[in-house]
Order: sequence, then structure tokens, then C-alpha cells
Amino acid sequence: MKKLFRSPLALTALAAIVIAAGIAYYWLHNADAPPQYRTQTVERGDVSQTVSANGTINPVTLVSVGTQVSGTVKKLYVDFNSKVKKGQILLELDDSLLAAQLKQSEANVESAQASFDLAAANEKRTSDLFALEYVARQDLDTAVQTKKAAAAQLLAARAQMQRDRANLSYTVIRSPVSGVVVDREVDVGQTVAASLQTPTLFKIAQDLSKMQIDTNFAEADIGGIRVGQLVRFTVDAFPDRHFKGEVKQIRLNPTTVSNVVTYDVVVNVDNPEKILLPGMTAYVNIAVAERKDTLLVPNAALRFKPAAGEVKKLPVKATPATGGASNNGGNRPGASAGGKSGNTKQQSDTFSGKVYILENGKLKPVKVMFGITDNRNTEIAGGDLKAGDQVVLGETQADQSQNADRRPMRLF
Repeated sequence: MKKLFRSPLALTALAAIVIAAGIAYYWLHNADAPPQYRTQTVERGDVSQTVSANGTINPVTLVSVGTQVSGTVKKLYVDFNSKVKKGQILLELDDSLLAAQLKQSEANVESAQASFDLAAANEKRTSDLFALEYVARQDLDTAVQTKKAAAAQLLAARAQMQRDRANLSYTVIRSPVSGVVVDREVDVGQTVAASLQTPTLFKIAQDLSKMQIDTNFAEADIGGIRVGQLVRFTVDAFPDRHFKGEVKQIRLNPTTVSNVVTYDVVVNVDNPEKILLPGMTAYVNIAVAERKDTLLVPNAALRFKPAAGEVKKLPVKATPATGGASNNGGNRPGASAGGKSGNTKQQSDTFSGKVYILENGKLKPVKVMFGITDNRNTEIAGGDLKAGDQVVLGETQADQSQNADRRPMRLF
């Protein structure tokens, strides 16, 4: 007998018998166990459908201060976050070359003025001699032409002097508006070259108490957005605070990236505390549709699909759900559980489908018409569903584990 149990074949057979006995015992006691479901009472309430996008907070008026002349930065009078007044000096460039050019222009003006005076005197003298018939008419015409040419040269010299004087004044950079310096892009000793494009020296925000959000919405969502709509948004710097704004403008210039068309929506934001800073990322939500006192069901009920034959099974046990709607929200009515969450396109029409309720302990399908959704609850716009019905959200975890246990097991 001892040799029999030491045999590997005998040990394998004994293990198979034990496992088979366990499976048989389980099926005898659990094969007829009824499924259990999570349910929730259908109630009336308010629902709001929103579209979402990310944007950047910017000052309403942001002035870029540049230079019209080239030179080396000689002095800096302001820095980041400096408050400035209109006309205040921000920066000075080295004016050595431009000052020399101005002196040369002034000398050219004096030379042109002397030439003009000589030509004028010669023209007067020739005119007097012509009246006494001492010179020919040609001499008089030559003197008049010489005077006019000298006058033109004088005007050109004066214009050059004015231009050089203006360029010299441009070496002193002044603030065009009152505001706050939010960016400084030069340092003392740096050379700036104003050739084909004006270099930017400073960026000045005129008023940080008035900000705007530049955000891009997809073409599927833009149809529900209107100027004047209320906007709610959050920022990473203050995750527990919710801010409000208003749609100011929907710009007609589209942007296409990877075949996705978006439109720039500008949102006005009041910033009296000045805690919203330029460049912050804003997570924007705009309500495009609202329903008051309407019939609502959780989105989880829309995705529930019973197994084949379970609708006719009797009896069934109902386990009321604790808490609110399912946390699986985020899909359009009728979408699969693996569908995308997020923005839902606003449409005036409704969608038909069905949900399951428990009636006298039995699963019963109910045809309904779906309205708008807030990604957690969906409006029931029509159908046979009524307030107080127990809508099925899904099977309980315990029942699902039992179903998994009832699957055939491979012994080897």
C-alpha cells in the first residue's frame, strides 16, 4: 500500500478526484444562485451640457515695445514687473554714431544755405544788369536756375538733418502706454539691430485687472457657443477655486492641425485680485444646453447590457446602490463603456434606446428617448420610464465574481 501512494500516477489521480469533488459541491450549492444588480431610483433634476477646452490667459492689451534704430543698450531704467507711465523712459541706446550724423547734417545745411545765398545774390545782380541791357537773357535764365537748384539742395539738407535728429531721439525708448512690464528681452551692453524687422525690447501689459482667455474649440462644439455666454474655468495654481468669464468673440479664422479644425474663442475675465497671471493654462467649460426639472438617469444605466437569457430569469435580487450616479460617466447616451469621455456635441434632436428596470424582481427593458447629458446623468426626453422606477446600473461585484467562478476550469 505504501508503494501505491508513492507512485506519481496515483498521486495525480487522487488530486483529480479531490478537485472534481470540489467543483461538483460548488455547482450543487451555487448553480441556481440568482444574479444581483445595482439599482438606483429614477429622479427628476437639473442637467447642463457643457463643452470643454484648454486655453491661455493673456492681458487684454499687451504692447510690444521695439526700436526703430540699431545700437548698443547703454542704460536700463525698468525691469520685470516695473510699473510704468506713458512717456516714461525705459531704455537708452548708445547715440555716438547718430549724434555724429546729426552734426554732419547740420554742417550740410549750413553749406547749402551759403550756396543758396550766393545764388540768390547772383540772380539779383544778373536781373539788375539785364534791366540795363548789360547781359543777355540767357545769363539771367542761368542765374535763376542756379538759385532754384540751390534752394532744392537746401531743402534736402534740412530734411536729412530732421531725419538724423529724429533717429537720435529714437535712441531713448519711452513707454507708449501706462502699465506693467511683463517681459524684458535685452540687457545692458547688448546690441539690437533694427533692419527688416523691429526687435522687441519690452512687453507691457496695460491693465492686469482685465484679462482674456484665448482658447480653441473644435468645429463639432463651436455651433453651441454664443457671444455673451457664461464661462467657468479653473487654473492649476488654484485648483480649489472656480472662476467665471464671458464669451467676448468667436474669431472666424479657423486653425487646422492634423485635419482637426478649431476656432479661437476669446473669453473676457475680471481679475480684481490680480492672481491670474499671463500665460496660465485655463480649463474652460461652457454650458451650451440646460434642462430644469427633467427626468434623469445615470449614464451607467445606458451602458448596462444583460447576459443572454437573464431578462427572463426568476427570481432576482436587487441591491440598491449607495450614493449618486455611477462614476463611469462621460460617454454619450448609448455609447460603450470604452468610449471617449469629454465633449458631447450639442444637437437639437434626441436619440432612442433602452434601459432596464426591476419590476417585481424581474429585469424589464424600457424604451426611452435620450436628451442632453452632463457626462454623469442623461436627460430622458420621452418613453415609458417614470420617476420612482428602479433603473439597473450593473451587476454587483459579488455576482460578477460568482459568474467568473462558474466558468469551466481546466484541471491540467
